[in-house]
Amino acid sequence: MQRDGESIESAPAEAYTHGHHESVLRVHSWRTVENSAAYLAPRLEAGARVLDVGSGPGTITIDLARRVRPGLVTGVDAAEDVVARAAGLAASERVDNVDFRVGDAYALEFADAAFDVVHAHQVLQHLARPIDALREFRRVLKPGGLLAVRDVDYGGVIWSPASAGLDRWLELYHEVARGNGGEPDAGRHLTRWVREAGFVELEASGSTWVFSTTLEREWWGGSWADRATQSQFAAHAIESGHSNSAELARIAQAWRDWAADDDGWLLLPHAEVLARA
Repeated sequence: MQRDGESIESAPAEAYTHGHHESVLRVHSWRTVENSAAYLAPRLEAGARVLDVGSGPGTITIDLARRVRPGLVTGVDAAEDVVARAAGLAASERVDNVDFRVGDAYALEFADAAFDVVHAHQVLQHLARPIDALREFRRVLKPGGLLAVRDVDYGGVIWSPASAGLDRWLELYHEVARGNGGEPDAGRHLTRWVREAGFVELEASGSTWVFSTTLEREWWGGSWADRATQSQFAAHAIESGHSNSAELARIAQAWRDWAADDDGWLLLPHAEVLARA
């Protein structure tokens, strides 16, 4: 995260904490406008030109495209293999008003004032310079165009029953994410970042993801059990010296234990901001 008064040159280097292991894409591919961008849905208009930054496997992007036909939607992501996967999904679902490109959130390869809407879901938390990225989003928005950003705030995650293993997971996640230049509690900072990037007419809201049914716990807990030992998160945790394979195995087991508990419940809070360029 870019701290107040910190220059671009002095900002920490950044790396994507999660990586693109199957356990990560399993979750990303679940996302839709309904479960991840409902705050934006009423503002989507037929014919709009939309940019989706950090589009990942493309499920939200394709959903956006269906909602703005005949408008065009472009998804941008830094990972070439994930961009190819998203393009393949669009082709298989026969959504032809969407395209996917490899790109950089800090240096978008689009002309000024090219889009009616710029959307970014779970992106700013991973950036060392979120305000600079938001300024770039503003550059490619038409005057009066709409920004839509949503990010989790890990500082507000709640689960039950109590678990020392999940306590350590959350502590470790903060350590690794901040070591990679990000801000895992990004949600609480969104309004300030958006305002400092020069946007106006801010509308802030919030929503949650809750996992409580047997299938939801198996899906979410199983994903994090795999991430704890197999994803880039695990590699970052070990390489940075914050953890080791034995501890990560214990964290993975804590996720499995939580998933198997009939009383298991977990909530992830998200901040959402709509604003005008």
